[in-house]
This record gives sequence, structure tokens and C-alpha cells, in this order.
Amino acid sequence: MAVTLDSVKPGYSCKVVNIGGNNILKNRLLCMGVTPGAAVEVVKIAPLGDPMELKIRNYNLSIRKKEASSIFVEDIKECRSCSPSVKGDA
Repeated sequence: MAVTLDSVKPGYSCKVVNIGGNNILKNRLLCMGVTPGAAVEVVKIAPLGDPMELKIRNYNLSIRKKEASSIFVEDIKECRSCSPSVKGDA
């Protein structure tokens, strides 16, 4: 079952299934490496809840929650490579 990336908590990883939204947003995310099948790790979320920092394709990317709500993901699991301090943040 696919959910949106904005609902994934820090310290978890998932796989991109589909990208929704308008064509401008979709093309911009695709150019940044957010493509179907890509593994994404949610590193942290800013104290006020926006933006969120992701690790995708060996680089860190920060996107707004509104943009993350257009990215559908599945296979959410706890990330073993995350440091313990990152897992505690929420």
C-alpha cells in the first residue's frame, strides 16, 4: 500500500512508487533524482515541521512537506544506517 512521503517519520527508509502533482513539480523532482524505484531515507524534519531532509542517491535533499505529499512511497522500514540521535528526533 502506497502512502505519501510526508507521512514517513525520521529514521525510516522507503521506495518511491510514483510522483503526482503538476508537471512542473514532477519534472523538478525527477531532475533532482526522485524517480520511481529510488530508495529514500528521511533524515530529519525541521523543528517547525517544514522542510524535511531526505537522503536519496547518496546526497541530502531538503524539500517542503507540500512537495513530499506528491511523492508516493511503499516498503517503509526502519533505517539501520541512521545514527541513534537522528532516530530520536521527531
